[in-house]
Amino acid sequence: MSQLIDGKQISKQIKDELKDEVARLAAMGKHACLAVVQVGNDPASSVYVNNKKKACAYIGIESRSYELPEETTEEELTALVEKLNRDEGVNGILVQLPLPSHIDEDRIIRTISPDKDVDGFHPVSVGRLWIGEKGFLSCTPAGIIQLLKRSGISIEGKECVIIGRSNIVGKPMAALLLRENGTVTIAHSRTKNLQEITRRADILIVAIGKRQFITADYVREGAVVIDVGMHRDENNHLCGDVDFADVEPHTSAITPVPGGVGPMTIAMLMNNCVETIRTQEERA
Repeated sequence: MSQLIDGKQISKQIKDELKDEVARLAAMGKHACLAVVQVGNDPASSVYVNNKKKACAYIGIESRSYELPEETTEEELTALVEKLNRDEGVNGILVQLPLPSHIDEDRIIRTISPDKDVDGFHPVSVGRLWIGEKGFLSCTPAGIIQLLKRSGISIEGKECVIIGRSNIVGKPMAALLLRENGTVTIAHSRTKNLQEITRRADILIVAIGKRQFITADYVREGAVVIDVGMHRDENNHLCGDVDFADVEPHTSAITPVPGGVGPMTIAMLMNNCVETIRTQEERA
């Protein structure tokens, strides 16, 4: 029978561990503060921002909220980020994406100080990840590593296939799997013989952005399948990039949607926020 990897339970474990650590550090006078910047009122972004605030409150991290109107200019947003970079009371800065179309996201990401880049999107953070230096890890891939490890699934020596090469999931996922001594293949929209490649995988990570695209034909018997996708099906129920009902009987372990990868992203964002005060402790 396939193991259902419970992201809700594992994310709660992580948040409880962080809560204890934050209390210990606070007793030593070390505090974390996350600044969350949202431009406009995109409904999905508002839900994410609210969830991040709730997680901060649960763990004991101060959160400062900057809710800016849709018409905020790129210059105004850049000025706010630069001000937060200089603010010694702020440990982490998160600018909620996507931004309105008139603002260059790449410029804003590059404006955030790499030492406060808790999303792990700055080119310096990406470089640190790839060469194995200490730095902030991209939250969703870091969450997937924790899902695997805390479910007793070894990565070392395993054939790992990632479908998707985005800067947010696919590429950093490859770097983290390599760190864990996995053998990594990245497949994407131009990959030929996709089924042939995915059926080699001991661990298949699907971040393709196509609803229920992956069926049993793509999965080796006994593989571990991690579904990063999030969609609505024809009945308006949440579903992933994997056809769960078709694939699950053929796996040794699988993440559901919802309740798999999703909760882990915020847990690892909180871990990055705590990392900012761990670093202070190391320097002390």
